[in-house]
Amino acid sequence: MPTAASEQVLPVSLTGFDLINSPRLNKGTAFTDRERDVFALHGLLPPHVGSLDEQIQRRMAALRGQPTSFAKYSLLRDLQDTNETLFYALLVRDVEEMLPLVYTPTVGEGCQRFSEIWRKPRGLFLSYPNKDRMEQILNHPRYDDVKCIVVSDGERILGLGDQGAGGMGIPIGKMALYTALGGIHPEHCLPILLDVGTDNEDRLKNPVYIGWRNHRIRGEEYDAFVDLFVQSVKNRWPHVLLQWEDFAGSNAARFLARYRDQLCTFNDDIQGTAAVASATLISAVNVTGVPLEQQKIAIVGFGSAGIGITNLLAQFMQDRGLTEAEARNRFYAIDRYGLVTEHGRDVRPEQLPYARKEEEVRGWKEAGGEITLLDVVRHAKPSVLIGVSGQPGAFTEEAVREMAKYSERPVIFPLSNPTSRSEATAQHLMDWTEGRALIGTGSPFEAVNVGRKKIPVTQTNNSYIFPGLALGILASGAKRVTDTMVKAAAEELVRHLPTQKDKQASLLPPLAEARELGRMIGRAVGRQAMRDGLAQVASEEELERELQANIWDPVYIPYELRSQ
Repeated sequence: MPTAASEQVLPVSLTGFDLINSPRLNKGTAFTDRERDVFALHGLLPPHVGSLDEQIQRRMAALRGQPTSFAKYSLLRDLQDTNETLFYALLVRDVEEMLPLVYTPTVGEGCQRFSEIWRKPRGLFLSYPNKDRMEQILNHPRYDDVKCIVVSDGERILGLGDQGAGGMGIPIGKMALYTALGGIHPEHCLPILLDVGTDNEDRLKNPVYIGWRNHRIRGEEYDAFVDLFVQSVKNRWPHVLLQWEDFAGSNAARFLARYRDQLCTFNDDIQGTAAVASATLISAVNVTGVPLEQQKIAIVGFGSAGIGITNLLAQFMQDRGLTEAEARNRFYAIDRYGLVTEHGRDVRPEQLPYARKEEEVRGWKEAGGEITLLDVVRHAKPSVLIGVSGQPGAFTEEAVREMAKYSERPVIFPLSNPTSRSEATAQHLMDWTEGRALIGTGSPFEAVNVGRKKIPVTQTNNSYIFPGLALGILASGAKRVTDTMVKAAAEELVRHLPTQKDKQASLLPPLAEARELGRMIGRAVGRQAMRDGLAQVASEEELERELQANIWDPVYIPYELRSQ
């Protein structure tokens, strides 16, 4: 759709209440007098004819008057279900203020309390009892224009665990950022929740819970349901982009592996997190002056996200001259039972490439005990500490202070969301390192006190990556999502790091620039899709045309009554 309001008039068949009750078409008080004549809106609206700018000012005043972040989240969800153009205009006008409200950290509470505020249909709940109706549900004409899907089963919502049907808040939030930061038209975006039950007893006992009141199905039954979903999606939209979100770690990795060669798909928890964490670490390297390939990196939480970060960083190290074995040797992976070793407890096959040899670490632990983060810091002396464990307090004061003894500028990234699940607070990390730490957090934190100064905290937000990644995939018509396309997204973000020019700058660009970054990342991803031989565009010029064609700006355009 063209982005300028003057370029087109939209034919619309709805009138009266039906038009006002359509979130995609509603303009509220901004319907012109002529449109009120044509679409039978007089009397349904107050007489004042307003503008989008006036509506933004009014909604912003109402938003800032709300007492809590959750109240603001609820107001914004209502606005999205009432007037999408106004909702996205708010987001685009003030990304830095809006992003924490529509996504992390507030979306965590939004998922926990989703049943309290659910009012209007948005996206699809595909429940296990309705599995025989799945194709019928997907085949409705209202979904003919869908180009991208975000799907979750609600089992591992951020660091909050199983939220059942409340997990729908995540696909809704992600899709909102597809539009706000990637520019992808809302009509092309479909959030989906696979409701296979919940093992959260609080949800099951809650009388207002809107999901299927059943414990989670698992095993072959669960896999068959997910496969039915994937095959139904492939049949309905052969060229759709499918993003997996907040599945339990083992399911996240295996579904990505199983389906990545069947359709265009990626997992943001694994690949998007890896891309933004890698770019942020490279930014920190710009500050420390110690090359990436010389860093020793401890990863706390070695599930799908931790492995994804490690794999991408290892690839960046190989680009800088290390062998695969040398790159892997720079990492110390710490999981549920301490440092991952070759013959350690419950070590999974995907963790083994980074498992340390038993003889190397024999003297690192007390007899019969696990090798803790503190043990790793004392013996390996890592310069970088990354957390994706979902365990608050995992970065202990003793371990961080010990790390600060060996590193002039320790790089510490507590990436778990929401804020309540962060491995440490930003202020604690600064206090424990005498203000020397370079910090990147998964959720937003207030500026930290260092001496008499306040220092902003960099948020390593996946929203720097996945909206542009999606835009590039759609614009290029990519048939698959490759690791090289994800890496291209990270590399493009690296090109725009403020620390390239100023070592005192923030580790990442301002979130206010995220929409423009989304376009540049989309272009880089599209070019990589062409290099990979997976694009349907054949030239830079064609890619550029498709990029522009896939970008929507939230502005009101004139309507005319569609002839019947």
